Amino acid sequence: MFLLYGWKVFVLFAANVFANAASREYGSDIPQLILQQHIATTAAGVSKTPIVSEDFLAYVEELRQNASIPGTSLGIVRLAGDNEEPATQFAAFGRKLEESDGDDLTSDTLFCLASCSKAFLSTSLGLLIDDFEHGRNVTPLPAGLSRFDWDTKIAAILPEEWQLDDTWATLAATVRDVLGHVSGLPRHDGAYRPGDTTGDVVRRMRVLRTAYELREKYSYNNQMYMLGAHIIEKYSGLPYQNFVAQRVFSPLNMTTSTLWPSEAASSGLLTDTWTKDGRRIPFWFTDDISQVNAGPGGVVSSAEDMVKWLAVLLNGGVHPTSGKTIIPRSVYDTVTTARQIVHGRPTEPYGSIVGYGMGWNRWTYKGKDMLMHTGGIPGFSTLALFSPSSNLGVVVLTNADEKHDHNFVIAKRAFDEVFKSARSDASAASSNPVDAGSKGATYASSGTLSLDLEAYTGTYSAPGYGALTLCSAQSTSHYCDEVLQDFAALRPLPISEPYLYGAYKTMWSTHVRLNHSIGDAFHATFPALFPHGYGKNTSAFGTYETGSDAWVEFAVVDGQVEGCSLVVDEEAVTARRRRQGGALRDIADAWFEKRL
Repeated sequence: MFLLYGWKVFVLFAANVFANAASREYGSDIPQLILQQHIATTAAGVSKTPIVSEDFLAYVEELRQNASIPGTSLGIVRLAGDNEEPATQFAAFGRKLEESDGDDLTSDTLFCLASCSKAFLSTSLGLLIDDFEHGRNVTPLPAGLSRFDWDTKIAAILPEEWQLDDTWATLAATVRDVLGHVSGLPRHDGAYRPGDTTGDVVRRMRVLRTAYELREKYSYNNQMYMLGAHIIEKYSGLPYQNFVAQRVFSPLNMTTSTLWPSEAASSGLLTDTWTKDGRRIPFWFTDDISQVNAGPGGVVSSAEDMVKWLAVLLNGGVHPTSGKTIIPRSVYDTVTTARQIVHGRPTEPYGSIVGYGMGWNRWTYKGKDMLMHTGGIPGFSTLALFSPSSNLGVVVLTNADEKHDHNFVIAKRAFDEVFKSARSDASAASSNPVDAGSKGATYASSGTLSLDLEAYTGTYSAPGYGALTLCSAQSTSHYCDEVLQDFAALRPLPISEPYLYGAYKTMWSTHVRLNHSIGDAFHATFPALFPHGYGKNTSAFGTYETGSDAWVEFAVVDGQVEGCSLVVDEEAVTARRRRQGGALRDIADAWFEKRL
């Protein structure tokens, strides 16, 4: 283990002393751990103790190894007092690059924050609102709108673009509603794709199916944060990425943070990424995709930069050393105050009820007030957590997907460590504190199809979801040949079993595979396929999020397939059935009508 201790400026001699001591204590068989600690000093020049102990850091490393996580970057910040430098501590464990020796991750390594980006969007929209309130922005508002604030109707600020299939939600939904995930529109994550703009996403919402009454129920929706970015672009005159860079990153001196993947890659600081199963995958977003995904999930940052963000949040929006207001208090209070109920009863892994503000979950852990958001896209699992009542913030960044449970265990264990409370989390010996695999379902074929399998092949289309062409293993068109080759690269196609295949390019998938379940219903997965592998390993593989399974039921009338119903969100379908009734095609997440 190699340790670096430092003051405000690193003292390399002291670093080597501690490194040698650590090596003697833990032995040379412990994988290299790069630990950087920026420790504030008192007026007398005496350093404070590290925030967490070497035992805690050894626990994090053991957890990482047991969970087969390539790399984890950890940042911890604690406020020291008025106008004092916050105490910060950083640790980096494991691999950054596939080509490395496995110990090259550092605290300035860049990760995509995924949904931890949402707090930057809500804060940025708050800054725009504050600009209008104080006359710094005089961009003309739409006719009939004299004021822009959190309670402004979306129909008023985007009059030519905003519309849902629910009249009341269309007319009454506010900025506060849509960023609080209570618009009534569920996720529909298959309805946006590479090449979209934020304006495209907003205008397409009118053909997507709502499930709930406005403000009836919390229902997470990435598209509403694309809408928020669209408002910022429309009324600030800047691309959203530039607005965040100028108004948040620059004042906080978050010098390596960006919303442009190409910029992150060219810095040399960006980590490689892996799936939950250890396969190397590319960075998931290009600059074109980032344009639409920047609001809900596009920030690229490091542990070093993120503790600067958390320090200002711990201090109520004020820079802890300069005293300069970065986030106006009204904005800070609005985005961090929970107004929507996520879990109305104590729920694991939180252990308390959970509320949602705008980009932040709010809950209680062992009497401590917590604000947190997690993030997950292919190749990344992230967590940002701060407790204003405890003056402590933690960021955990992991370069593999579906590692949220491990990040959560680390963050809670950090609070237990700092405040000397009883440990209630999983042992590091467990590679899966919560079994992510238990979310999936096993589907076995039963019953028979109404028609021969070939009758279900062909092209289908759904409002908002676009076109989908399905093939069987016996299909012979040029399109089907290419699709079948992609799947056959993974494993031989089961000729005698009822499977359907298609190419389906969304933000998250490249293909779709249907395997027969019962009657005219099929289990559906939407994987991203890599027929030629990726990185050093050139063997074919596919990946998709655990628990993202869906099902498709075909409607057969008078011996003809009329179309198919897609069910991704069972809870939303149940809500539509309760509200309006009707056949499955009327209440499913989408109805794909057969065209050819």
